[in-house]
Amino acid sequence: MEEKVSVIIPNYNGRNLLAKTLPKIMENCSNCEIMVIDDASTDDSVQFIKKNFKKVHLLINSKNLGFSKSVNIGAEKATGNLLLLLNSDVSPRADFLKKALQLFSKNPKRTFGVGLADYSHEGNKVIIRGRGGAKFIRGFVNHFALTPKSDETLWVSGGSSLIDREKFLNLGGFDPIYAPFYWEDVDLCYRAQKAGFLCFFNADSKVDHYHEEGAIKKTKSEFFIKSVAYKNQFIFVWKNTEDYLWVVLHFIWLPFHFARALVKGDTAFFVGFFWALTKIPQLILRSESQGYTPITDREVLKKFEKP
Repeated sequence: MEEKVSVIIPNYNGRNLLAKTLPKIMENCSNCEIMVIDDASTDDSVQFIKKNFKKVHLLINSKNLGFSKSVNIGAEKATGNLLLLLNSDVSPRADFLKKALQLFSKNPKRTFGVGLADYSHEGNKVIIRGRGGAKFIRGFVNHFALTPKSDETLWVSGGSSLIDREKFLNLGGFDPIYAPFYWEDVDLCYRAQKAGFLCFFNADSKVDHYHEEGAIKKTKSEFFIKSVAYKNQFIFVWKNTEDYLWVVLHFIWLPFHFARALVKGDTAFFVGFFWALTKIPQLILRSESQGYTPITDREVLKKFEKP
């Protein structure tokens, strides 16, 4: 079966970024269906795309829906069997898709996604990202970067990865409960791993990621970003953990985390916790629909617990 790739690019006020990255995407993914999902931008992104990139399929949200819902909308409308998820601040290099596509052809039934080698431009440094692991420590699932070599990975980034569209849709796509950002890709791939699928990282599939120019870094405060990260760390455990001992340990360790945050004056931790509490009704309503295969939490993390 010949693979057809649909590029999904969520955009919010990223006109200047798209001016740099869209030409590179069109050049290096010439046979792809390219879709931009504009999330009710207030800049001239829509007019700019319509005028300069007529071959790009433009979907426009009538109101701001956030990253997860925007990507899910694109996935629903896409015609390709593979989804290439790219942030508006990600620019692909030549031949970046070749090796990633080969991984799908080797094991199409079990391969869920392939993470790209994300050359992250951070200040004066370029750090290769895209392969990650996690470990259950002190009541939380803590994720971290793994050596960026071609191998399995716990998750693939929502901003630079190639994913099987059918599997993505069957798993419900990105969960909007993590809005406005962070952890939705870890959550999706964790669910995919528990369903028996595999995620890979390919060091030869290279893209440049200009984090400092992205919407989050430019428009959100450090305190807000930290609060969101804490909120989603709580939600991930409450939503996904089926290991009873881990659930017990999570609540046993909570007083320690509260005390440490209090001593450090880490207000963002408490904001994240109470924010997460407001999401409990949503978690309860969906708790009966998990239905994973017998692959356990411990089995999933065991492969990826060493940095």
